[in-house]
Amino acid sequence: MNAPDAVARAFRAERLRVLATVIRLTGDWELAEECVQDAFEAALLRWPADGVPRRPGAWLTTTARNRALDRLRRANVEAAKLQELAEAPDAGDDEWTDDRLRLIFTCCHPALTLDARVALTLQTVGGLTTEEIARAFLTSTATMAQRVVRAKRKIREAGIPYRVPPADLLPERLTGVLGVLYLLFNEGYSGRRELAGEAIRLGRLLARLMPTETEVRGLLALMLLQHDRAAARTDRNGDLVPLDEQDRSRWDRTLIDEGRGLLTGTPTPYQLQAAIAACHAAAATAADTDWPRIACLYEQLAGLTGSPVVQLNRAVAVAMAEGPQAGLRLVDALAASGRLRGYHLLPATRADLLRRLDRRAEAATAYEQAIALAPTEVERRFLRHRHDEL
Repeated sequence: MNAPDAVARAFRAERLRVLATVIRLTGDWELAEECVQDAFEAALLRWPADGVPRRPGAWLTTTARNRALDRLRRANVEAAKLQELAEAPDAGDDEWTDDRLRLIFTCCHPALTLDARVALTLQTVGGLTTEEIARAFLTSTATMAQRVVRAKRKIREAGIPYRVPPADLLPERLTGVLGVLYLLFNEGYSGRRELAGEAIRLGRLLARLMPTETEVRGLLALMLLQHDRAAARTDRNGDLVPLDEQDRSRWDRTLIDEGRGLLTGTPTPYQLQAAIAACHAAAATAADTDWPRIACLYEQLAGLTGSPVVQLNRAVAVAMAEGPQAGLRLVDALAASGRLRGYHLLPATRADLLRRLDRRAEAATAYEQAIALAPTEVERRFLRHRHDEL
């Protein structure tokens, strides 16, 4: 492997580890980012002449740390911090693992706004540029840059600790981290596919760092078992293809196998959702789907979360298992509760059940309500098509 290729490979494999370590050592987020960038630039200059080091990550960490030490000396930082940085040993694998976890939990700290958590995670942990993040979220580069700057300032000024939370806080904080990753995935699932891929990449990283955490495995399994259908979800015109009409030969069996291997059978929220996705993946045809089991899993999930969206999904499963009238009763009860007011899938689901019951006029009205609420043109086109078929 030539030196430029080795630098590119090291950037993909080592950047997060090196950055996490230098942030811990310096306590200065922006300084660490600049020094890590300097280290990779130095590698581009020196590795062609000196050869690729045996441990590229250690070389990059040492170079970035020394750059930071020089910068801090010039800034007259207090002697104690300089001494700590100068004497810091080279990081071994365990230390790097801890640093990466510290970085992920810091990016997802609840003191930051949700938008800031997402942007900071994508830039710092994911390695995306500000321009790439802005493009994915359909905002300007300047707006996204300010969001990231404000997040880093908040971490510094509020004294947010750079650490993995203690045991008594870990479950709550881990839920927040997983929530950020799933938000990223859902943004991608709705159309910006690169975000779904990035969420899966970060999920795999978290699973490697926390291999015994059931819900980390559950979220990764869920994302994989949903993303395996990505190629079949739209047709050549970009229109949505419903699950029961998808060409299952286009589903990615490698992702399905990886996802199923992460299931533990534990009745926790992400594990239950992943088990539901696995039921769909196991069905050779739509007619083979085990809808009674899916309805049962949704009932367990609703009991855990109390989510009206989960209850709506359970209504769909009940309709498939017991008939559309049984599902419609549950949907109408949800509509009466007002808990899903403004959510387009409520009238869309009701419209589909009414259509199956041959109540066409009511179905048409429900489709029109769903079209008015649908957030994307792809979904609106699909609903208009269903409406016009009545």
